Amino acid sequence: MKKFINEFKTFALKGNMVDMAVGVVIGTAFSGLITSLTDNLINPILNVVTGGARYHWQDVARFISSFLSALINFFIMAFVLFCIVKALNKIKHLGNKNKEKPTVKKCPYCFSEIDIKATRCPCCTSTIEND
Repeated sequence: MKKFINEFKTFALKGNMVDMAVGVVIGTAFSGLITSLTDNLINPILNVVTGGARYHWQDVARFISSFLSALINFFIMAFVLFCIVKALNKIKHLGNKNKEKPTVKKCPYCFSEIDIKATRCPCCTSTIEND
């Protein structure tokens, strides 16, 4: 069962898969923002310029508020996705912290960094005991 869970974790947290999912969701949210931009700002301006329609101030306020609402929705979606990806990255690297072994250590006499397997410091030539 543990092997199955590890395989699923590897599959679900692959970078390519997460990137693709984020791209699809951000693309959908951005599509809604662009649709609102054209429907609520560009088309009314074109209608006024070409004489196709006349708008009152209430209509202009409604158009602007609809666009601002779509813009806020986009930023909320982007923030939520950011939080989800950050949590997934933390989960992905959760088990790897303990597996990394140090490759260097500090000399107890001169405090220079030396190889973990060294028995003598190359800087001060002191004999170092291995743990």
